[in-house]
Formats: sequence, structure tokens, C-alpha cells
Amino acid sequence: MAIDQIRQEDEVRSITTPRKHTYVLPLVMVTTLFFMWGLAISMLDVLNKHFQDVLQVSKGQSGLVQFAVYGAYFLMALPAGYFVRRFGYQRGILLGLSLYAMGAFLFYPAAQVATFGFFLTALFVIGCGLAIIETAANPYVTVLGTPEGAVFRLNLAQSFNGLGVVLGPLIGGLVLFAADNGSGLESVRLPYLLIGGVVLLLFVVFSLVKLPEIATESTTTEDETDAAAGQSKGLFQYRHFVYGLIAQFFYIGAQAGVWGFFINYAVDDVGDMTNQTASFYLSAAMVLYTAGRFMGTALLRYVSPVKLLTVYALVAALSMVLVMLNLGFISLYALMLSCFCMSIMFPTIFALGLKGLGKETKKAGSYMIMSIVGGALIPPMMGLLADAVNTSSAFALPCLSFVVVFCFAKWGYKERVNASVS
Repeated sequence: MAIDQIRQEDEVRSITTPRKHTYVLPLVMVTTLFFMWGLAISMLDVLNKHFQDVLQVSKGQSGLVQFAVYGAYFLMALPAGYFVRRFGYQRGILLGLSLYAMGAFLFYPAAQVATFGFFLTALFVIGCGLAIIETAANPYVTVLGTPEGAVFRLNLAQSFNGLGVVLGPLIGGLVLFAADNGSGLESVRLPYLLIGGVVLLLFVVFSLVKLPEIATESTTTEDETDAAAGQSKGLFQYRHFVYGLIAQFFYIGAQAGVWGFFINYAVDDVGDMTNQTASFYLSAAMVLYTAGRFMGTALLRYVSPVKLLTVYALVAALSMVLVMLNLGFISLYALMLSCFCMSIMFPTIFALGLKGLGKETKKAGSYMIMSIVGGALIPPMMGLLADAVNTSSAFALPCLSFVVVFCFAKWGYKERVNASVS
């Protein structure tokens, strides 16, 4: 049914524009990238606890795992946006894939040297690659069809990102935290060598297939009126875009923090649980996250994205309250529920924030990716709070973050895409 929806959008676009391209193949290809960076991000949550045990770093220090990757997003977003605008979506994807593979292969010598700093360097290189890929892929998906279907397409593509995030905790439970090799760093070599190999294969595929380069233009009546009147709006004059940046910052911070300290919470505050068992619970939470992605994509055909985001953000915030109350398995299940609620947040905020920006879409996508720096700042703060008080209290930061997302969905976003900050 989803593919039929995409084909219908392509038919409408072919009638209303001179292009005769079909966008099904490009969308399928780009969707594979969503899967691969989902895997990379979920592996961080396993590495966080693994490095605490093997390299004897504190929770606050282990938060630097997220800082290295999400900090790379912040540093690379604008250069990546410039590269994509200058050389196109496809070259941006190829550059990102090359850096992703390089960082994955660096895990082998990092395991030999066995220093936390070397691993952080490898993760930073991976983060640079992911930042470039996301800067190209997210806005590219929004323009591969009609503007009205942008939220649907991005949520559909992000659903396969959810499939990727399921694998990270499974790899942790079956490989990194297995009883026979959980005490050393050798267990990280093979997974990252395999990941690097798959990424190189994707690089070859994207090198051989020509992707259509979509020229983004103003698509709304308001934009056309402004252009006719000679009124040129700066990007940060769009209120929904600015508030979207703020919401995305806090959402990514909450996501990185919840996932990064999930295993810690299960082991420290729930009860008699090993790292391996906790990683399997995290994998189950990622299954809920993935199910939420597909369910949310289906619901978006009948429910306003703003309304759906409002409900999900409210439930996620309430879930964090239960987590902070430290009610054993009830709190653990609430933590898993929050993963379900997070499922549609990133693509919905992203698409709503970029709606109606026309030729500014690529630049806006760069800033939206830049806001992912929230994932670099909130997890270390959670780690410091967990070290100072306890792990459950650290989830006050994700709770606050979900409240910010709720406010964006309830009041910050307005359908008038040309509204400017007063």
C-alpha cells in the first residue's frame, strides 16, 4: 500500500511538472541508508555500557560516546549542506558513505590500542559520515514526490531506520556481552568490520546508479505571492522552522539519552539483571520503536502529523515520570513505551520544520541536522547526574525534552508556513 501511495504521487508530479522520472527506485535506494545509520546509532547504546565495564570509564565519561557522534553532526551539518547544494544529493551520499566505512574500519586498530580516545576518534569519523548522509537523504526524500506527501515519505523511509536500530542491542547481547568474550575489546572488531564492508558495497551501488537531482522550488501559494511582490524571506524568519530546530535539538537529546542509559537503568535500578539481558530488553524496545514507525506512517494517512506528534510527546513525557519513580519493571516497561512514542518524532519534526521552504530546503535541512547536537550534550549531562545522584534521576532531562516537543506540536508549529518570528 505504501508503494502504491508513492507511485500515485509520482504520477501526479509527472502531470504537473515537465519531469517524467519515477521516484520509486531512488526512494528504495535511499531508504537503505536509513537502515544503516539506524544500526550505527543503536550500536552506541551498547558501546556506552561496554566501555564502562571494559575501559573502566564513568557514566559521565561514557556519555562522550554519544558526544563524539552527535558532536560530529553539529560540526559537519553546515559544510555537508554546502557540499550537497554545490555538488548534489548523490555526491553527498557517496562522501558520507566513504567516511562511515572509514570510521567502522578504524575500530580494528582501536581495539588493538585499547584506548577510549581512539574509539572516540573512530566514532567521530562515523558521525561525520552519518551527518553528511542525513543532510542529503532526509531532505532528498521530502522532494521525491509531491509536497503533500513529504511527511508520509519521510516517515516511511525512517521506518526502515527503525529496523536498523533493532540490530544494535542484539549484536550487543549476542556478541559484546556474551559470557565468553564480554570482558575484552576483541568483540567489537568483527561487527564493525562487517558494517564497514556493507557500507562499502552500498558505496559501489550508489556510484553505479544515477539518482535524479530534484530542483526544489517554491510550492505554496504564499511563496509565489511573496516572489511576485519581490519579498524575500530569510530562512530564520519562518517561525515553524525555528521552533522545529529547537524541538529537534531536545528530541534527539532525549532519544540519545534514553537509549544510551537504558542498559544502565535496567542493570542498576530494575533489579537482578545482567548486561546481556538488559541489551535484549533494549532490543525489544527497539522493536516497539520500529512498530511505532510503521504504525505511525499508516496513521499519518488519517491523522494530522501535528496531532499525532502531540499525543506521542505527551505519553513519552509521562513515561519518563514513571521511570524517575523507580517502580521496578513497571518503570522499565514505561521506558520501553517511550521508545514506541519516539518513533515518529524525528521525521515528523523534520518534515514539518521544512514544509513550504521551497528553494531553502537544502539549507534548512543542514540546520535541522545541525540541531542533532542535542544528542551530544544531553547524554553526558545525564551521565554526570547519574554519577552524582542515581540513574533514574537522570531521566528528568529526557522528560523535560519531551515537554518541549509537546509544546512545539501543540503551539509552536502553525500551518501558515510563511509566518515569521515577531
